[in-house]
Amino acid sequence: MNSSYFNAIAGAFLTVVFVVMTVSIASDAIFHTREPVKEGFEIEVTEGGGEAGGKEEAGPFQIATLMAGASAEAGANVFKKCQSCHTAEEGGANKVGPNLWHVLGRPVASAPDFAYSPAMVEYAAGGETHWMYQNLSEFLDNPKKFLSGTKMSFAGLKKPEDRANVIAYLREQAPELLPLPTPEPEAAEAETTPEATEASATPEAASDATAAEDMSGSSEMTPAETTEEKAEESETLDEAAAEGTDAVTTDVDALEEEAAEPTATETDSSN
Repeated sequence: MNSSYFNAIAGAFLTVVFVVMTVSIASDAIFHTREPVKEGFEIEVTEGGGEAGGKEEAGPFQIATLMAGASAEAGANVFKKCQSCHTAEEGGANKVGPNLWHVLGRPVASAPDFAYSPAMVEYAAGGETHWMYQNLSEFLDNPKKFLSGTKMSFAGLKKPEDRANVIAYLREQAPELLPLPTPEPEAAEAETTPEATEASATPEAASDATAAEDMSGSSEMTPAETTEEKAEESETLDEAAAEGTDAVTTDVDALEEEAAEPTATETDSSN
């Protein structure tokens, strides 16, 4: 085997090695996969999603708590946001939205000559549903959320104070003022635990309570009263002792007399 043939084989081998290495490096650069920092997949769990452990959603804000201090003058400024779509004076024209004269307390979807949305007509329930403080506040907060399908595209008044003020303004745009709502009383928290309440209802607890009352009643006596009672008890004992002594003395005297009588009889017989 001559040297030229050996050199050709070695060159071919080196060429193959070079091609293989080039392809390997290029494939690693193109199809490189990073190793994950943490193995597996992380599952996000939203808080309050379950029925058992989830928190109950808070109910709608009770606007009645703010109506007593609401300002109709401030509500007139808030109503400027609504003037492009509504009028509020008596006999005012309908615009994009209906006229709001006497809206508070009147039946829903009752403005004359205005085409309400089917959703609003359905909510009106044939005139049985009226615009009152609470449902008007919820509607002004988010019209689309309160009534899906309404034509009102207003984003809503998110501040409860603004809603209370504008409702106070609309309250005055009426022939007579609708009485202010009364805030619902909050449920009073129990001062005692259920276990303590059950324990107090048992006969043992009742007897303990009676004993405690007796002890408290006896402890209310003053020292002077206690001393007087002790003195009276001692006098009573002394009188009883004296009576017992007199009774014993009387019995002794009677026995002596009985003993003396036979002696006298014997003396008489001897004489």
